[in-house]
Amino acid sequence: MPGIIGKKVGMTSIYSAEGKATPCTLIEAGPCVVTQVKTLEKDGYQAVQLGFGEKRVKSTPKALKGHFDKAKTTPKEKLAEFKGFDNLNIGDVVSSSLFADGDFVDVIGTSKGKGFQGVVKRHGFAGVGEATHGQHNRLRAPGSIGACSFPSRVFPGMRMGGQTGNGRVKTANLQIVKVLTDKNLILIKGSIPGHNGAFVLIQK
Repeated sequence: MPGIIGKKVGMTSIYSAEGKATPCTLIEAGPCVVTQVKTLEKDGYQAVQLGFGEKRVKSTPKALKGHFDKAKTTPKEKLAEFKGFDNLNIGDVVSSSLFADGDFVDVIGTSKGKGFQGVVKRHGFAGVGEATHGQHNRLRAPGSIGACSFPSRVFPGMRMGGQTGNGRVKTANLQIVKVLTDKNLILIKGSIPGHNGAFVLIQK
């Protein structure tokens, strides 16, 4: 699906004529430069590689610098591939004008990392629920994790405490409230994964 690379700016609200507030996420979408065109004959599939954000030449590896020089563009901070584009060549620019008000899009990003968390926060366990009848520090405990002598082990996939967040998340069917083409900004209804300043992929 065609799309664009963006950067999450933050959240705001849009008010209707009746005074109803709609929470929105503000995304800086593009401009993205076509840095490579994948073809069926050469690469086995068709796609377009887009680059977004400026990166210092000093911080760019030589191999990547040659890749950007071939595309006749400056080093880019984020690269991503999209399918579904037609008639795009190396050096072409894709901007937020790809979208229109009212479009529905899918947004892909990396969720906020929350470190090591227990079962209540990670899986929504209820815990013991009461602090009476001799309970001690058991309010957020997982409880039993398996049987005793048989099978004498914990089954794989048991929901327990562990590292939470910091994963690839795709939020589908989000509606675009407004596209500010002159400022390369997109207002999307609702929240999207990631912290402010994180890169996201917006697909039609």
